[in-house]
Amino acid sequence: MNEGEGVRRLVLGLVSVTSVTVAWESAARYGLVDPLFLPPPTEVLATAVDLLRHGYRGSPLWVHVGLSLGRALVAFVAAVIVGIPLGVMIGISPIFAGLIDPFVQFLRPLPKLALIPLVILWFGIGEFSKVFLIFLSASLSIVVGAAAAVANVRRQQIRAGKVLGAHGFALFRHVMLPQMAPELFVAVRLSLGIGWTTLIAAEMIAADAGLGWMAVNASAYLRTDIVMLGIVLLGLTGYVLDLAIVGLQRWVTPWAGRS
Repeated sequence: MNEGEGVRRLVLGLVSVTSVTVAWESAARYGLVDPLFLPPPTEVLATAVDLLRHGYRGSPLWVHVGLSLGRALVAFVAAVIVGIPLGVMIGISPIFAGLIDPFVQFLRPLPKLALIPLVILWFGIGEFSKVFLIFLSASLSIVVGAAAAVANVRRQQIRAGKVLGAHGFALFRHVMLPQMAPELFVAVRLSLGIGWTTLIAAEMIAADAGLGWMAVNASAYLRTDIVMLGIVLLGLTGYVLDLAIVGLQRWVTPWAGRS
């Protein structure tokens, strides 16, 4: 994507977001929707300022954001460390794939909410159970993506590498990894989104702070403004994390998309 296309996308994005925000504010202000169910952006902003000053349920707003971000990042880093090697091994070794892949394919589509009682039974209600649930969601997607990246490596380049004397780790490092890296980053981005969406389910495990917990707790008291604020903060934080992954991808794999 050239610079002109990037500027055009940025302008269109700003216009789109501004239009939706104005329509949202107008609909609430002019009675088209009940503000109890859809509070206007100005009310959500005022709630954010109030929570920054006084916190929510005894914890400052930055603590809720920091706890959620910390849980997600710890789980995500662990998912990358475990998921990429496991997926690569599945892609390289048919025997390993036959042993491990059935469990991956069984667990991957399983709703993570269904695992909450079992996770509580195994690990209790501490931080580890929350991190583990996010880790499980993210790592399974990375495993599948890494295995697919191995499968898409061009066989003729592998043969050419062997002809030039590359074998074993050297073949993987200099031939396979450069081809796999762009797809690995795609898998990491997708898993980040999946893990981030699992955050609310994870924070339902007897949490007393966090963005997901804050939104769920506020809904019990019909504080829709706090619910919307939690949703906005979750979305913005996830978007920033995704931009960070995209920036890292462009730095690590500048050849991606070029033939």
